[in-house]
Amino acid sequence: MVAGCKIKLLMVLVSMAVLMPTLRAGIAEFDDYLLQKAEEAKQASLEAFHPDPMNVTDHFNQHVHLALEGIEGSNSTRRSLAKYKGPCLATNPIDRCWRCDPNWAKNRKKLAKCVLGFGRKTTGGKKGRIYVVTDPSDNDVVNPKPGTLRYGALQKRPLWIIFARSMIIRLSKELMVTSHKTIDARGSNVHIAYGAGLSIQFARNVIIHGLRIHHVISTGGGMIRDTANHVGLRTVSDGDGISIFGSSNIWLDHLSMSNCQDGLIDAIQGSTAITISNSHFTHHNDVMLFGASDSYQGDSIMQVTVAFNHFGKGLVQRMPRCRWGFFHVVNNDYTHWLMYAIGGSQHPTIISQGNRFIAPPNPAARQITNRNYAPESVWKTWTWRSEGDLMMNGAYFIQSGNPSKRRPYSRM
Repeated sequence: MVAGCKIKLLMVLVSMAVLMPTLRAGIAEFDDYLLQKAEEAKQASLEAFHPDPMNVTDHFNQHVHLALEGIEGSNSTRRSLAKYKGPCLATNPIDRCWRCDPNWAKNRKKLAKCVLGFGRKTTGGKKGRIYVVTDPSDNDVVNPKPGTLRYGALQKRPLWIIFARSMIIRLSKELMVTSHKTIDARGSNVHIAYGAGLSIQFARNVIIHGLRIHHVISTGGGMIRDTANHVGLRTVSDGDGISIFGSSNIWLDHLSMSNCQDGLIDAIQGSTAITISNSHFTHHNDVMLFGASDSYQGDSIMQVTVAFNHFGKGLVQRMPRCRWGFFHVVNNDYTHWLMYAIGGSQHPTIISQGNRFIAPPNPAARQITNRNYAPESVWKTWTWRSEGDLMMNGAYFIQSGNPSKRRPYSRM
């Protein structure tokens, strides 16, 4: 399997080298500085790519086992785990890593040790200072005011960003989150709403935790500072809640997201080493898009873990919708969808483990999977596996490809 991944990686190198300079990413003027950033980001993504992705899924599942050892009724679903042999009520290994510490607020950076899955090497701003957001305004996107979220997110140095109090931040333009940053909203009720969303573009090593992101809209382009030492001309933003473009080692955790104009989370253009965990998604059509285009083979290096999330009321499709790469969808709770839950094209590998799927009342929408109009003669070779998933109300998962016996895991 490692040899096969090396061949795939060589093909991806050629594809990315040809296509990356032509991609716009909302950039109206691709100057020399941005071309250099794109090249650096491409190299970082290739370094973050894991040649044996099943090794990462096994590592994840081992930690689930360890977390369950002290839990009564460990063969139940995560929804019925109500009794522990101790005071800590956190149920999964990511949360138990920090939430069981009563003094977590005095050691916030401990969070950086807790990520699992493909984003497990993400440390965010662990090596930097604490930066406190005191001002919710966003009035100047070229020279942002110290104390604002935009000012902290753009700094060249690593930062661990926290909030002085609860606040609603209405972004006037998309906010570019640069490398080696943690945005940590624990202890405050922080909303990114009624304006633009967050963009992680040509960046690496970013943690975003605890934000409520909703009612994000498309905003006009113009001159926007995208790093501490560069201002660029950008086009109209899409209206994504969080856009990950050409970036690697990203961890999104404990987010509440709904009602964005385009997608809730898009990860595209060679982004990889991503974990999305412990988040709550509601009231949206296109929830998660992993892979930008059927023609962009650069997304073959995309590796994403989607774990311990709740897909709730008012969702339609794309939970996620995948292209090209490798996707571990594990221990999530799917309680609502209108069209389908998990979809894809261009032979992505999708490993679904220990999820609960409650189908909608509409009998025509009870199939969990959607292969986006590909004929069976094509998709029958794609590796889509369901292992230990709990199907309810008639939900069913159509598997394909070669089955593989791996180390067992547990459903939380």
